[in-house]
Amino acid sequence: MEFVDTSIIEQIEIKMIRPSSFAVRDKFQKYCEDDESLIISIREHGLIQPILIRPLSHGFEIVAGHRRYQACKSLRWRFIPCKICEMTNKQAFEIQLSENIQRKSMDPIEEAEAFRRYVIDFGWGGVSDLAKKIGKSEEYVSHRIQLLKLSEETQKKIASNMLNVSKAIEISTIPIERQSQIVGEIIKNDLSVKKIRELKMILRDHSTEDYTNIGFANANNYLSKSLKITKKASLSLKVTLARIDNLIEESQISIEPEQRTEIINFLMELRIRIHELIDDTIKFKKYNKKIFRGKKDTLN
Repeated sequence: MEFVDTSIIEQIEIKMIRPSSFAVRDKFQKYCEDDESLIISIREHGLIQPILIRPLSHGFEIVAGHRRYQACKSLRWRFIPCKICEMTNKQAFEIQLSENIQRKSMDPIEEAEAFRRYVIDFGWGGVSDLAKKIGKSEEYVSHRIQLLKLSEETQKKIASNMLNVSKAIEISTIPIERQSQIVGEIIKNDLSVKKIRELKMILRDHSTEDYTNIGFANANNYLSKSLKITKKASLSLKVTLARIDNLIEESQISIEPEQRTEIINFLMELRIRIHELIDDTIKFKKYNKKIFRGKKDTLN
């Protein structure tokens, strides 16, 4: 079916417009240098692109263009050019989210909170649905949501760019009470992801089987079989992941919105754990190779 744009563009009185009640960010009011530049630009050249709004009872709600709206309001404009379009809460949220991700205006924690609200709080779709809507991978969405398992202190360091997402994901499996110390070490010594993984193995006091008595004539045979089993384990986990996604979608359809939050939350937790297990299979494969290379070098 051909898409028909039914939106209209009109001058709307600013006092009739209010910020979105489904805003993906809570920091539109936070001042930055870009806001001052925007105000100067609008004062000199006018508003080039109308803001996007939708009609609601007793007025209109902003869908996209909060910064432009605030800039025009600060200039004491009475009217503002608006593109008016009918849309649902879900559509409005998706448009806001896509716009902010394209502009890279959200920090990783803001993205994580928005993703959680879409999938769990509002129950509008699973991880795969959201990933398609915003043009990101399922892993990207899952990893962002996983950041919310970190302590509040650690999340603040991510939001302030003191700790990047790749490193944060590595420590998300560490108990919260131990995260502060580990994060301090990571930032202080600028540890790489590889070093963080080694540190985690020490913390876990990871015991491995003693292969000293395994002859290296049989080592390659063992390693070959081990890798084969590891690949099968990884494939099984990916199959399980797909089944969990199907269950999330089934919950969206078969369970009433006010009743499905708990089950979707539970399924999302399972999904995150499965992703962690898939990561562990990859690390296990690399670790086995490292052990045998080390022992072979010692014997030689």
